[in-house]
Amino acid sequence: MRILALLLAFAALGACQDTARRPACPAGEVCLEYGNNLEPATLDPHKSNLVDEATVISDLMEGLTTDAPDGSPAPGAALRWETSPDGLTWTFHLREAVWSDGTPVTADDFVFGLRRVLDPKTASIYAYLVAVVKNGQAVTEGKAPLEAVGVRAIDRLTLEIQLEHPVPYLLELAKHQSFFPAPRHVVERYGDDWVKPGRYVSNGAFKLEAWRLGDRITVAKNPRFHDAANVCIDRINYYPTPDAITAERQVARGELDLNTRFQTNRFQRLQKTMPGYPHTGVGLATAYMSLNTRDVPALRDIRVRRALSMGVDREFITTKLMRAGQAPAYAFVPPPIANYVESAKRPRLSWASLPFAERQARARALLKEAGYGPERPLRLTLTAANNTNTLLLAEATQADWRAIGVEMTIEQNEGGIAFAAYRNRNFDVGSMQWIADFNDPVTFLGLMHSATGAQNYGDYKNPAYDALLGAADNEPDGARRAALLARAEQLMLDEEAFIPMYFVVNSNLVSPRVTGWVDSAANFHRARYLCLKGAS
Repeated sequence: MRILALLLAFAALGACQDTARRPACPAGEVCLEYGNNLEPATLDPHKSNLVDEATVISDLMEGLTTDAPDGSPAPGAALRWETSPDGLTWTFHLREAVWSDGTPVTADDFVFGLRRVLDPKTASIYAYLVAVVKNGQAVTEGKAPLEAVGVRAIDRLTLEIQLEHPVPYLLELAKHQSFFPAPRHVVERYGDDWVKPGRYVSNGAFKLEAWRLGDRITVAKNPRFHDAANVCIDRINYYPTPDAITAERQVARGELDLNTRFQTNRFQRLQKTMPGYPHTGVGLATAYMSLNTRDVPALRDIRVRRALSMGVDREFITTKLMRAGQAPAYAFVPPPIANYVESAKRPRLSWASLPFAERQARARALLKEAGYGPERPLRLTLTAANNTNTLLLAEATQADWRAIGVEMTIEQNEGGIAFAAYRNRNFDVGSMQWIADFNDPVTFLGLMHSATGAQNYGDYKNPAYDALLGAADNEPDGARRAALLARAEQLMLDEEAFIPMYFVVNSNLVSPRVTGWVDSAANFHRARYLCLKGAS
């Protein structure tokens, strides 16, 4: 019976694919239908915030380095580079390349882009990443002019970057959208409107053709891209797919070739009904909850924060709800990260080894000490994005907190609205994931630096923590640097700065027709490397 059921499932899948409702693809072209989770708020590389925005932007634009198929840094706009003995000066030698309108890409476009990110008028949420450039922080704070930023064009194809301190992960940073160039000749003409279809000028493998809000973003192969001869895909439609189940059905029917997320508690089912489609693996990402310590007085009390964290049954959430290999998180930095201390020396919440029943008892006692109980319950609202995995997590947390005497209301919003609430501190508790921008512990630990700004959603501030990160920045020895970073993480965990929930697994649903897809912890998949079997 089991074999028959599987055969019927496969037959149904085939029938769905035969009747798939795909947009018309011009004769002789290869078209990719790409499910991309959330609707981007912007395609401006220097104003973007979400991974789903970066997915599209990084297919349109190319930095000094770019993602290789496995997500590691590879030459991009720069063919080669060298660094000074002290690690403070990097020189990048650019390749001959042009923007999609035929204008040459020059070192000045990178100077302009880096200054633009740091300009307070841009209000880039990622300015803190670029603040490693000399005088970057002073410029962002309005204490120095843009011209003080430590970048200069030595000549048309040579860029020099001076740093505040050695940055061993600079080649990782250089492929992040915050380090992308900007087409000065277009930005200065149109201002912020330069990103609109018909005006957007790109230097990557694709160029923007159309953006229909709520429907799709369409890009076409950029014939002027330096490696265009090796780009198989002619056209991509990126769709917002907040409903993972609907997207799963669209992939099954062949309406989507891939989707960047699936509902993980369906993993075992998908392995049977859609073999070869689910792609998982431990990622460079952590699911956590931020606590608004700025505006919610109760959350300033470490006893309350610790009680809330102790009261969550992470083992139940990962094994019974998520069910795709997620691991309970009692720290922030995920296991696969590079340049860190060995696993046995990793920081951990001090109470992580306690049985859950004992954690619950201690959580109730901590809340009572803080003045909360049956006659004065702690009431909080959890603001979350409206996807199924997040709702499962929210409902489980709601039940766990009810068991320790906390009344929690769930408020779900479209993803962009939820993250706007986090940035504006219009929340009590927020549920989110941090996906590494680059493969180094700093991509996680830097979030909690007091100078980070909007993405430090809980407004954690501790001079001792900042000092440890600063010491790590200036430590040339890799092992000693890792030890300093570990001390910083342990300090942050001891102060219950946030609630780590679980270490994320990558969860992509990819049709076997898609070739060139390489699974990796980084989970960056540039469309320039992809193709479709049997495409016309």
